[in-house]
Amino acid sequence: MTTVTMTVNGKAVSAEAQPDTLLSDFIRETLELTGTHIGCDTSQCGACVVMVDGASTKSCSILAVQAEGAAVTTIEGLSTNGELHPMQKAFHENHALQCGFCTPGMMISAIDFVNNNPDPTEAEIRHGLEGNICRCTGYHNIVKAVQAAAAEMKG
Repeated sequence: MTTVTMTVNGKAVSAEAQPDTLLSDFIRETLELTGTHIGCDTSQCGACVVMVDGASTKSCSILAVQAEGAAVTTIEGLSTNGELHPMQKAFHENHALQCGFCTPGMMISAIDFVNNNPDPTEAEIRHGLEGNICRCTGYHNIVKAVQAAAAEMKG
């Protein structure tokens, strides 16, 4: 076992992990933050996306020990003082939520995308989120939500 220390959702955490423990498993099983979903274990679906040092990262593709010292943000860490993040509000207001399985990873990916492209076109959003699979929708409302959140995040 190895002690892994990082900041998760603004709080310092330190816990034991096997050297081969995926970050997704560490988050879900060790830290009991179950908003990060595991859909494929092959880094294809995007359900496990979290922010690692400000960049969206598929948490099933890195080991917990590789996140040593990192700042990790999960879906549970997006709201501030009970106030939803603009992306969370936009997903709700634009009916971009279906079963919810892809939603945490989709939101984290969308936030990173909008942070890097504050005024995206529909085509850019679709391309930017292509690493996230939603099996419920045709992505139309997800794209609308990202456009709405981008406008609010821009100010």
